[in-house]
Amino acid sequence: MNNTFKLILAVAIMALPKMASAQKSADPEGFLTYSLPSTSIVLEVEAVQEKFYVGPYAKYAEKYLGIKARQKNETNFQITEIKMLPLIEADQNRRYSVNVKKGQIDATFLKLASVGLISFSDAKFGDQSVWRFPTEGQGDFSGMGVSSNLTSQSATLYRSDDGSSAYDRVAVQQNMLVGKTVEQRAAETADMILKLRKQRLQIVTGDTDATYSGEAMGAAIAEITRLEEEYMMLFAGYSEYQTQKMRFEVIPDAANEGQIYVAFRLSDTAGLVPAENLSGKPVIMEIVPQTFAETTVSLEDTKNKKEVVAYYRIPAVCTVRLMDGANLLLQSRIPIYQLGRESSLPINVILK
Repeated sequence: MNNTFKLILAVAIMALPKMASAQKSADPEGFLTYSLPSTSIVLEVEAVQEKFYVGPYAKYAEKYLGIKARQKNETNFQITEIKMLPLIEADQNRRYSVNVKKGQIDATFLKLASVGLISFSDAKFGDQSVWRFPTEGQGDFSGMGVSSNLTSQSATLYRSDDGSSAYDRVAVQQNMLVGKTVEQRAAETADMILKLRKQRLQIVTGDTDATYSGEAMGAAIAEITRLEEEYMMLFAGYSEYQTQKMRFEVIPDAANEGQIYVAFRLSDTAGLVPAENLSGKPVIMEIVPQTFAETTVSLEDTKNKKEVVAYYRIPAVCTVRLMDGANLLLQSRIPIYQLGRESSLPINVILK
């Protein structure tokens, strides 16, 4: 027996206990095995990311235009839409078996499968769509503005004149090109904005030498407005928007006495993140089950008649609230099976 064959044989022997264990975990033959229904709550959340880029002339906006502009780059997220969808699935922690030997149980029992008594595997599970934002960008204000970056500045220079008795200083006027300061460029841009506004008013009121009518007037006003908005970006900055969609799932647990859950979190940098990601601010789900009324049972009904019974769940109608701090985002009423009450159903036995 070579070493390769010995190795294969050893692996096969080691696998035998696992195979036997798997066979033992199978449901017994001849029995109808079912699970009680359970409710999971799916949240389809949409948020919008705003990336704001501060304008290069932002700190001069109030001085030259009388407006207050944002002074730093920012990234913000805002929840714009939430859809809450309850899904029914089999609770594998509540499984039962009923003997369905031929002629022993009325087939009308099988009709109860339509309310979720029978274990099933075709529950609606949607694929998660995870979307992440690209790396941080920089604001682009190139191509905006109509004035030159250079200005003419006068300077007085002195040259020495070699006289007969002493060196005399002679003043010489000379012009040179120097770079404009940021404030100078801001002042020129603000002046251009005010001129555009004045020109637009003149066109609308007819206080101009040129004659505009019909489409020509509309086109002229639209172009002036476009130029104004472009120059205003240099003071007020601009924003880029992107949409993020995520899908989260909350499975209520009857052992949770307070019925408070962290549904998901909203991060300033990553947006919508799972509840396990502690970098975001939590969005809380609160579930308030409706109280069950007690049933009245007579002593005659409680006598043991040795009937076959099937167990089922009556869902609790719950008020579900989704809270972002003190803000109520969403509220709805949802039947939740695992927070309800378990009961039994007598199965008709056919006597022969």
